[in-house]
Amino acid sequence: MKIIDILKSGRPTLSYEVFPPKTDAAYEPLLENVREIATLHPDFMSVTYGAGGGTSEYTVAIADAIQMEFQVPALAHFTCVSSNRATIQAQLKKIKDAGIENVLALRGDLPEGTDWSQAEFKYASDLVEIIREAGDFCIGGACYPEGHTESANSREDIKNLKRKVDAGCQFLTTQMFFDNNILYNFLYKIREQGITVPVVAGIMPVTNGKQIARICKLSGTYLPARFKAIVDKFGDDPKAMTQAGIAYATDQIIDLIANGVNGIHVYSMNKPEVARQIQANLSHIVGPDAKTLC
Repeated sequence: MKIIDILKSGRPTLSYEVFPPKTDAAYEPLLENVREIATLHPDFMSVTYGAGGGTSEYTVAIADAIQMEFQVPALAHFTCVSSNRATIQAQLKKIKDAGIENVLALRGDLPEGTDWSQAEFKYASDLVEIIREAGDFCIGGACYPEGHTESANSREDIKNLKRKVDAGCQFLTTQMFFDNNILYNFLYKIREQGITVPVVAGIMPVTNGKQIARICKLSGTYLPARFKAIVDKFGDDPKAMTQAGIAYATDQIIDLIANGVNGIHVYSMNKPEVARQIQANLSHIVGPDAKTLC
């Protein structure tokens, strides 16, 4: 099933992101975690491509397992990094042969020691065009409510986003954010510029106090005082931080849905217990009962 059809249903949707293993030995244990998340029957699951495309061979295999075993629509990530037209077309053929209809087009992160001057494709909009030409895929893309770290300003960032949507991107998934007002302001700005495709809110339940410093360094994400207080108080207690992080993410999701943002994508970090608790917290908001009511 195509994700655009799911998002246009008018009801709240809940999906999860998982990522491939870095080694062959880690594949089976990780696949078990992915399967546990899939048993929750989310609206769809996305599978990342790995930094520098290094774990791309697992992306299709995991996405295929999600669809074949659990009938959960899969979204395969796809990046410009380490790709040329021939490798892109070959990977798209693998995706199509596996019956995967949904692709998330991303620029990706360069391997250390390389720069974009060496890349044949430098922008996600270029990738969107190739995917669109390759077949009847539903194409998603990323967006950055706080602005891409390499954009000069929000106006330039939204202009680039419009270019990506005009190229054929059918829906957008946001980078993580911890202040919902940032997303509401972003949505107002992009709608003003004619970007009308569905926007799925990317939510990160922070279960490890130490990971937040790395998150902020990579993405420049703003941390509200309320969230900082939670990390300061519970960051050194893994169980307390997990509980508090899930509660904060749940609160974000409830507020988003109450304000008309129906698409929710949880960055699960391959943790079934996190996905399970999030889903339990939302059982009457995003679930069989909610779907009947909506």
